[in-house]
Amino acid sequence: MTGNVRGVLLVAALAGSLVACTPKPLDASPVAEDFLAALTSRDAEALSAVIDDPATARHVIDATWTGLQAEELSTTLGEVVVRDNVATAQYTLDWTLPRERHLSYDTSLTLTKSGGDWTVRWQPSVLHPRLGANQHLELRPVPATKASVVSSDGVEILQPGTKYRVLVDLGTVSDVRPVAARLARTIPGLDAAALAEELSRARGVYSVTLVDQQDGPRVRDELADLEGVIVNDEAAMVNRDPSFAPDIMARVSAIVADDLDGANGWRVTAVNEHRAPIDDVEYHAAKPAASIRIGLDHDIQQAAQQAVDLRADMEAMLVAIRPSTGQVLAVAQTRTADKKGDLALSGLYPPGSVFKIVTATAGLEKQGLGTGSIVPCPGSMNIYGRIVNNYNQFSLGSVPLERAFASSCNTTFADISTQLAPGELAAVGKQFGLGIDYRIPGLHTVTGSVPVGETPLDRTEAGYGQGLDLASPFGLALVAATAARGETPVPVLIDGHATEVSEEVPAPAPEAIAQLQQMMRAVVTSGTARGMQAGGEIHGKTGEAEINEGSHAWFAGYRDDDIAFATLVVLGGGSETAVAITDHMFTTLDGMRAERALP
Repeated sequence: MTGNVRGVLLVAALAGSLVACTPKPLDASPVAEDFLAALTSRDAEALSAVIDDPATARHVIDATWTGLQAEELSTTLGEVVVRDNVATAQYTLDWTLPRERHLSYDTSLTLTKSGGDWTVRWQPSVLHPRLGANQHLELRPVPATKASVVSSDGVEILQPGTKYRVLVDLGTVSDVRPVAARLARTIPGLDAAALAEELSRARGVYSVTLVDQQDGPRVRDELADLEGVIVNDEAAMVNRDPSFAPDIMARVSAIVADDLDGANGWRVTAVNEHRAPIDDVEYHAAKPAASIRIGLDHDIQQAAQQAVDLRADMEAMLVAIRPSTGQVLAVAQTRTADKKGDLALSGLYPPGSVFKIVTATAGLEKQGLGTGSIVPCPGSMNIYGRIVNNYNQFSLGSVPLERAFASSCNTTFADISTQLAPGELAAVGKQFGLGIDYRIPGLHTVTGSVPVGETPLDRTEAGYGQGLDLASPFGLALVAATAARGETPVPVLIDGHATEVSEEVPAPAPEAIAQLQQMMRAVVTSGTARGMQAGGEIHGKTGEAEINEGSHAWFAGYRDDDIAFATLVVLGGGSETAVAITDHMFTTLDGMRAERALP
């Protein structure tokens, strides 16, 4: 072997010896794993053993666990890179938050080696890459904006707002009488004596009343100096127009309250030591609920209310229904009627000649009559001893059924009804909704009743809406809607809240409905309702129901823009009173719609 070869081998051997003796860097992974295990279990002692600033780290970690309301934390250690005495560990944190929500992200930590041991260097980014000094994470809600309640014509009726609750802290009040007197002077509708009695029996903090958004600030200001009285504002659905069907809207608000909330979102926010938000690190938007639609039509309700208020000193009322859908479009009555309750929906009265809609249909279906059938219309008729008179005993002689209907011959329809078998008239009444019970969320209604007619006298009087016949304005609005549609629509107030119907009955025969519609049109063009000024094609039937004290004025029917109605003026005299109110309602409505259509 030559000297040169030996030298090369020696150099190679020495080089190999140097490589074999260079120490490998100590693996930092076990310390990173220990840190993540301590973080996951919130083990303060284990954490202190591996981190360089345990006090600060524990404070921020505990604040984050608490702020996130975390239920569990899982970790996944990724790559650990060592360079001399510094190592970087990548890992994933996956927090389990309330209501099965998760917050998952990647971050990293730095380790340093001293004396052969690795230590985690504390930095807020150990918990989240976007955390700064003295910051921690918190879970916070993203509230969903409450939905509104809108009318069937798209006008917002109920909207999120504020009401004001008036409270009395009885522990700070020595004499409740002056407090009650002051409250009664400030808040309309409160009775001082009754309130004093209630307060004297109560204990603790007593809720007196809830004041609306318009009056609340005034009440709060005026009561600010009254010892023991607290006025708190609270979120509530408020009626944009307090005069718009207030009783119905109060019931609607209670029914749909939970449907308006929507689904809250959530966010995870970096906050400072005072919990003031710095920045969102995670954001999930709220999902607002869809608006709730109700049947009431804003313009029709307003027009109906204005119309009945023409007779503000009387119990006047009007109910409107959309035949195609069953939506209750308007329920209007005067304040005079309000004093006796929901008369428009559940007050029962003899329907008078409006009931001839049912009697005529019974004659068409049960007796083979037609609009051209010749029927008697004498001024007076003795039927089984019952003397039936026309209004002022007018007489037409023998005329087509259509003429008798348009002129409202009592004698004609008393005769038709008497010839029906017991129960037949009541059965036809049910085909128009009379005698059927409807459980409508948001409305308490009664339709009416028709006697079975076991005796000829019962059948005679029932034929022209007297005797034992009873109907509410709501019931006769359903009768009119049936005449328009050909079958009784299921009445509904709130979309998504179904109406329960007590009984399913077959619809009237289509041929009978077609002839009935022809006769109802004749009432308006040439009969007892002629002279109406409102536009559109109106079909109707007038009625004057006699009672001992006088007579009720009725008008029921429908217009070709899908509006059925029934109008009643209690003790209003002749039917022209109800016709005039209805005419005013349609004329006002047409004006509203024309104004809304202007550019």
